[in-house]
Amino acid sequence: MRLIIAWCSCLVFFFLLPARHIASGAVHNITTSEPLFQNQTLVSSGQIFELGFFTPNGSENQYVGIWYKNLTPSKTVWVANRDSPLTSADRSAKLAIGSDGNLKLVDGQQNIVWSTNVSVQSNNTAAMLSDGGKFVLQERNSTEVWASFDDPTDTILPNMKIGLNKRTGERRVLVSWKNDNDPSSGNFATGITSETPPQLFSWNGSTPYWRSGPWDKSTFIGVPEMESSYYNGYSLQHDPQQGTAYFSADSDNNSFLAYGFISPEGVLALMLWYYGSNGWSKNWAAPSTGCDIYGTCGPFGICNSKNSPICRCVKGFMPQSKEEWNRRNWTRGCIRETELNCQKNTSRSPSTQMKKDVFVHTKQMKVPDSAAYLSDPGDVGKCQSWCMNNCSCLAYSYVQTIGCLVWAKDLMDFQEFSTAGQDVYIRIAHDNTGMSTEAKLIISISTILGIMFVGTAIFGLWKWRASKRDITDKRGEMSFGNAWKDQLKQNDASQFKLFSFSSLILATNNFDATNKLGQGGFGPVYKGMLNDGKEIAVKRLSSSSGQGMDEFKNEIILISKLQHRNLVRLMGCCVEGEEKILVYEYLSNKSLDSFLFDSKRKAELNWDARFHIIQGIASGLLYLHRDSYLRVIHRDLKASNILLDEKMNPRISDFGLARIFEGTQVLLNTHKVVGTIGYMSPEYVMGGIFSEKSDVYGFGVLLLEIVAGKKNTSLYYRGQHFNLLSYAWQLWSEDRGPDLRDEAIVNTCPPSEAMRCIQVGLLCVQDQMTDRPNMLSVVRMLSGESDLHQPRPPTFTFQRGNPSHNNEAQGESIFSVNTMTNSVVEGR
Repeated sequence: MRLIIAWCSCLVFFFLLPARHIASGAVHNITTSEPLFQNQTLVSSGQIFELGFFTPNGSENQYVGIWYKNLTPSKTVWVANRDSPLTSADRSAKLAIGSDGNLKLVDGQQNIVWSTNVSVQSNNTAAMLSDGGKFVLQERNSTEVWASFDDPTDTILPNMKIGLNKRTGERRVLVSWKNDNDPSSGNFATGITSETPPQLFSWNGSTPYWRSGPWDKSTFIGVPEMESSYYNGYSLQHDPQQGTAYFSADSDNNSFLAYGFISPEGVLALMLWYYGSNGWSKNWAAPSTGCDIYGTCGPFGICNSKNSPICRCVKGFMPQSKEEWNRRNWTRGCIRETELNCQKNTSRSPSTQMKKDVFVHTKQMKVPDSAAYLSDPGDVGKCQSWCMNNCSCLAYSYVQTIGCLVWAKDLMDFQEFSTAGQDVYIRIAHDNTGMSTEAKLIISISTILGIMFVGTAIFGLWKWRASKRDITDKRGEMSFGNAWKDQLKQNDASQFKLFSFSSLILATNNFDATNKLGQGGFGPVYKGMLNDGKEIAVKRLSSSSGQGMDEFKNEIILISKLQHRNLVRLMGCCVEGEEKILVYEYLSNKSLDSFLFDSKRKAELNWDARFHIIQGIASGLLYLHRDSYLRVIHRDLKASNILLDEKMNPRISDFGLARIFEGTQVLLNTHKVVGTIGYMSPEYVMGGIFSEKSDVYGFGVLLLEIVAGKKNTSLYYRGQHFNLLSYAWQLWSEDRGPDLRDEAIVNTCPPSEAMRCIQVGLLCVQDQMTDRPNMLSVVRMLSGESDLHQPRPPTFTFQRGNPSHNNEAQGESIFSVNTMTNSVVEGR
């Protein structure tokens, strides 16, 4: 539920690892005869979670809680006695099972501070902690009688539910800590509403603070990021007859850990810890803008965070208080300019026909709060007809995945999105101006004449300017204009900067050859330094490169939205005249191919470094395919597009050829096949079809290259093989896989690990894309978490030939150079 947002500055990113007493040992369950003392912790079987006594930094109080065991910074996910703390001076407290079978936290005076307080059939119970973070009290027959998941604090974990049962009065909500060092109940709470369809809601005390919009059977429609998220284990079990609604985020994705929490400042956030990463990353948070805060623009006010001011009235409405509106206090909202015709109580004669009201169409909206759901929605036409024939109906929206929503109350918390959103139709009077027909006619004629005059003036000005400038790009590729730059700002690229050409000339010493880092297919890359001392990498696209304006804009918009430790960070761009320049973070070790295919430098990459690079690339691809805000196919994965930082961490770069997949789309077809020979999958080369499995193929080639230290398009084995893939298959099928290892890593790469990597690589380069694993399976196979299937011979890559005598005598020679991206036209 894979997520790109402007974050609220008050969000607390991490909780510090709580200070705890030094444990003399870990236990795996609590029984009637074995309580948990302060010098012990209860640990889950997989060493993921830990339960014990802790004292927050700067506090004199002591609590029992659950936290991630081996992650730094850690996160406390549950607190038993959050509102009944022990004193830190109490050294005799313990967590024990009492004579009635209940878990009890008792202080040094044997007073009960906290208890599970449930009905237990027998006193023969035990408590244990699961790898999912669930603390369970169960009877000896494994019957669960109590669980921490039923009594949450501020955090929701995968497979944990929050919600309500109207019949029993049960209500599970997340309640924030009071502050970062005080886990007692704070001001903010998050839960599920009882309406149909339900919403996820946050409150500040009893005041609404944020809401998600209605649930549409798969997502909350007021959270556009959910539609493209691949952290997609969301579910909401709603039974109106039983009065129950429970929301959970279930996950079987072993590539990351996840939790959601409500911060002391009221920010609801989803945090992820990716496989191979070294810290928590924010996947999503709300509220993230002023428009996300409930009722910012008041009744009948529309909020758009991209506008200034952010609030405006619905058409047909005006500010209730112009003075307050001018002071940017919009909370009182808007009122109608003209009373609805259906509500007028006039003494018209029966022969006088009253005009009907009309509906104003608003697009890409977060639907307002307090919607009523029609149980027999019909279609959009029936929805409109029902609303038109009921004067109390002030607005309607037909959501395909929900049905007909109508509003009889003031439209509150109305927000306009830049993408996604719903169509909402708002009722206004037909005659909304209150002017006479003559006045309307005069205004209409004046407006038309004014438009004609202005249009003529603008056209004349444009012609004059066009005659004065030299149009160097006939296709208009370089005419960015302010509109395109504004588009960048609207794509949540908060750290993105538009550089001037003069500043980049200064930074690179006029693109001096001594600063040149390399030459790619799209142009040279230079090292530079900004005025603040920050080092940058500047890619200057040459006019003869194959990368046009579409690819250039594609790379900018894509990378500015993608945030992952294994993806290169784009800092900004420059577009002036004929210049198209991309500015990246500078990575001191340049690209992977500069080590891997260099006979002198490859020894710097021992097996541990190479396997770390393999895992990092896999993690980055998994993020692109499944976990990012956008679902992205890279299409040009190769060694020269893998950059390395100072710690040899890999960063996937060059997104000029990348494409976005929408929704559940699996395949795309292109009329122009682009990529690099040796890395492109068979179905892409032969038929122009690409998918996630196209990237998997490229990853398989790259994986084998990293093991072998040779390019795929080099000659191997005395000319019997034209590429690395067929050679790797022969060695693996003959149980000689370790012979593929680069000589530089023979002493550091265990044969078993080499065989596993080669087998994964061969599975990735299968001819049929259905035979290739997805990147989640690849990550699991590399880490040993899942078994490996037997690959089939990659027949597409068996290109045997009869090279010249000279080549055969050399034993190995370069067949082609694959550092440049090539285009092959005429794909179907």
